[in-house]
Amino acid sequence: MKPMQFPRALRGPVRAETQEQLLAQMNAAVGDLSTKLKARLSGCEETVQNLVDGMNAMQRSIDAGVGISFEGVPHSRNSWGEQVVSSEQITELRNAAGRAKVQIPLAPRAEITSVETGAGPLIAPERDTRVVGLPRRRLTVRALLGRATTSSNLIEYARQTTRDNQAATVAEGALKPESDLGFEIKQAKVATIAHWLKTSRQAMDDAGQLRSIIDSELRYGLAVVEENQLLLGDGVGSNMLGLIPQATAYDPTGEPVTPNKFDVLLNAIAQAEAANLPVTGIVVNNIDWMRLQSLKDAQDRYMGEGPMGSTMPSAWGIDVVPSSAIASGKFLVGAFADAATVYDRMNPVVLLSTEDGDNFRRNMVTVLCEERLALAVRRPEALIYGDYSAAAG
Repeated sequence: MKPMQFPRALRGPVRAETQEQLLAQMNAAVGDLSTKLKARLSGCEETVQNLVDGMNAMQRSIDAGVGISFEGVPHSRNSWGEQVVSSEQITELRNAAGRAKVQIPLAPRAEITSVETGAGPLIAPERDTRVVGLPRRRLTVRALLGRATTSSNLIEYARQTTRDNQAATVAEGALKPESDLGFEIKQAKVATIAHWLKTSRQAMDDAGQLRSIIDSELRYGLAVVEENQLLLGDGVGSNMLGLIPQATAYDPTGEPVTPNKFDVLLNAIAQAEAANLPVTGIVVNNIDWMRLQSLKDAQDRYMGEGPMGSTMPSAWGIDVVPSSAIASGKFLVGAFADAATVYDRMNPVVLLSTEDGDNFRRNMVTVLCEERLALAVRRPEALIYGDYSAAAG
């Protein structure tokens, strides 16, 4: 609406003969403005009344159990069965004298739920970016052994086999006794442990976390096989010759009449000490070690520290190394660092290549992980391997 325009004459002095004319013009302008305002107010009242009528209609439909969709299709809060039972058509069918047929229109339900046909597609799932990997076992055997490096594919070392000590006091002018030492040359081949997998280049580029997962999993896979080889390798083919196949068999001489498992371990420690090297570790199955910690005496007291203990695993003052690589009921006791040495030829590495097969054309990447190492057991007499499954505990 345009602002009301007053006559130009009002901006200056007004002459007396024109006052009546000006008042008449002003009254006419005010009357015109009033008419326009009334017309607009009437239109607003009509719009408001339409809104009120619509809301009242919606309320009546809600009270009746029927809603209105955005497309204008009526919806019902009642199930289809409830709609059939309460319909006029079913009443007509009941009152029909003979055979009759009726058609009952069913309104879709108006509820909005999180199912796929409701609001489900609008609900965004929450993604936890942490990756839950498979369980990993503790790898502890390598830490017991001596360590060295090599630049060859074969380790040769001399191992003493005999010591014929004839040292004795000698009279003046008498012949001095002769002692004898025996040696043998042993070889330890450098073994290669490796595995690989394929992944797409897009996955490696777009999922930064995937690269670290692959590296970690491949290195862990090497470490598991390495521990099995260090303990159990039979030396056949590409296998390493491990600690247990070269260890000295346990001699039960000296055991009590009815020994428990700790008695057997103590006797094995004594046997290893006969090699004049101090025992540094005891390897047992991890489940066996849990059961050994539960042993109690005649007064029902724990033989060890019990459930509140917090010290490192030990027996007879020697560190215990639980490992699932050794079979249940078996044990390996020894002076590990002096008895055996691990030679690293190549530390674990992860290599990526697109040049394997048709990788380049398929945009694939071969991820290879490998290491090379050798195990030299210099003093097998300092390693005692045995079975204590028949002992109590």
